[in-house]
Amino acid sequence: MPRGSSPKRERQYEHIKESAEKRGESAGRAKEIAARTVNKERARSGESKTASKSSIEDMSSSKRGGQRSHSGSEGPTYDQLYAEAKRRNLHGRSSMDKAELKRELGH
Repeated sequence: MPRGSSPKRERQYEHIKESAEKRGESAGRAKEIAARTVNKERARSGESKTASKSSIEDMSSSKRGGQRSHSGSEGPTYDQLYAEAKRRNLHGRSSMDKAELKRELGH
């Protein structure tokens, strides 16, 4: 965690890291997930000096996690697949359903 982080963010980091490790992520990957999540939340709440456009405009980490937990083994949501297709400039994405987007994106 960066110097000057609040105790709340420290607790959040540890909680996310431990949860990732319980899910079977390696220690390094768990630290990365926790750091990225906390940094995004810091940027969204104005606690960091700089913030990327995606940190501010993208959905919050908690909302994304909630969507994933409810979809179970189905993987990413339609909106997440569509956003990735848009980033890749996939032709015909607007008329594709979730299964077609998954197939075209290789998910």
